[in-house]
Amino acid sequence: MHACAPPDAVVWPRAVGQVQELAALCYRCRVPMVPFGTGTGLEGGVNAVQGGVCFDLSRMDAVAELSLEDFSVAVEPGVTRKALNSRLRGTGLWFPVDPGADASLCGMAATGASGTNAVRYGTMRPNVLNLRVVLPDGRLLHTAGAGRQARKRAAGYDLTSLFVGSEGTLGFLTQATLRLHPLPEAVAATVATFPSVRAAVACTVQVLQAAVPVARIEFLDEVMADACGRYSGTGLPVAPTLLLELHGSRQGLAEQQRQAEEMVRLNGGSVPAWSEEPEERGRLWAMRHSAWYAALALRPGCQGYSTDVCVPISRLPDVVVETQRDLRDSGLTGPMVGHVGDGNFHCLLVFDARDPAEAQRVHAFAQRLGRRALAAGGTCTGEHGVGLGKRALLREELGPEGLDTLRRIKAALDPHNLMNPGKVL
Repeated sequence: MHACAPPDAVVWPRAVGQVQELAALCYRCRVPMVPFGTGTGLEGGVNAVQGGVCFDLSRMDAVAELSLEDFSVAVEPGVTRKALNSRLRGTGLWFPVDPGADASLCGMAATGASGTNAVRYGTMRPNVLNLRVVLPDGRLLHTAGAGRQARKRAAGYDLTSLFVGSEGTLGFLTQATLRLHPLPEAVAATVATFPSVRAAVACTVQVLQAAVPVARIEFLDEVMADACGRYSGTGLPVAPTLLLELHGSRQGLAEQQRQAEEMVRLNGGSVPAWSEEPEERGRLWAMRHSAWYAALALRPGCQGYSTDVCVPISRLPDVVVETQRDLRDSGLTGPMVGHVGDGNFHCLLVFDARDPAEAQRVHAFAQRLGRRALAAGGTCTGEHGVGLGKRALLREELGPEGLDTLRRIKAALDPHNLMNPGKVL
């Protein structure tokens, strides 16, 4: 959906001082700058639409300031979530934000990412304690103060939250201090199937309303369940499906399972046995994380576009059902999958890029989906970000005053519009 736009040059700094020197040089020469982590973003955020210099930060891969007592760690942009959790193995701690891709943690902060565990552990925003930012002119900013990692603060404006989700438009995130979490004592996962999409999504709402402390509750419509089952060889039933995972103590887990099973049955669903073995759970979530490739396999040789929205939980059943109807009426292949525990879902649209009419239908559908979410009191993107594709929807979401405020912040930090120009605003 986003045409390739390569930069004029690429640099690979290895230290924050080099980022500062290169940024200062580009600033003096008025050359656009585009930050790059691992390139797993989905809204064209690393496209150099005005040329310039791409700063590939993947070689800055230090893990510093690990404090087991304070549940915190500082990582540079080259550190991915899998690499960090591998480093943490044996400590009893982990970093749970999991968008699926093995993304750069600083990149995840830049896009405000979340994922399958967000319903229990939150998105990137509450899990970032401090950021080391190189500003467009090369100056260095610590958003919560140098070396600070307090778990809460009420001192001044929240600069950390300003840069989380800024998508590289305000500066380079060269280090993120992250909140770590204790590994749960016991984990259990299961697959529940339902007679309809509405029943599956209504079950999600009821599980949350009943305060069942789920760690993951993922939705697959029947098309996605069939595609994932065939692609991974797990043989999922062709039905609307929820993947549930519970974290807790061994004693508490049994009660959580009983509550979850009751909600599933109330909505006409069936629950097979719970899996507590790491290997079984690993296969389940590997299947879920392969959803993108499973969707592409529905139409070999075609292109995919993943779009997401997030709506209030109370509106989720209606919005999901309306979206599925829209897909049918539009004649599009778009299996649906989502982190429905926090109202966030995705359509994985598979289309023939050589067919301009189909590509236009995909674009029109994505715009309707965004506006449907806005009409329901939600947002045009829960985790992918705005990038190139959702700038018009952002205007509708925030209104003229909100957008003007964003522009004023951008102008104050980047007066020459050099940081990732053409994105978000």
